[in-house]
Amino acid sequence: MHEKRRTRRLMEENEITVEIVSNVTEPLKKKVVYNISKDISYAGARIQTNTFLPLNTMLKIQLTLSQPPRMVSALGKVKWVRALYGDESFEAGLEFVDTSADTIKILADHAAKSAIE
Repeated sequence: MHEKRRTRRLMEENEITVEIVSNVTEPLKKKVVYNISKDISYAGARIQTNTFLPLNTMLKIQLTLSQPPRMVSALGKVKWVRALYGDESFEAGLEFVDTSADTIKILADHAAKSAIE
């Protein structure tokens, strides 16, 4: 299968908090969801969630990185979604958008450092 990603992803699970900021298909319903990321890069992440997230939904993400322990915030846009277990569990691919240069550097450094260790 041909890899379409612009950047390599670090296969690592991190705790995340997701707040729905906007949804193009339904009226805005702010909802906070606690989940995990499955992989991450400075450009995006794959997350596992128990809430269906429609395409193009904008999310505010609080991500807990493990080494060194720190919290980073980013805005993400849902690029794809698939059901894992009926309507109980989903995976979604997020593209980070409008993310600060500081956050991008933290994520890039984390991925590079973790890949070496």
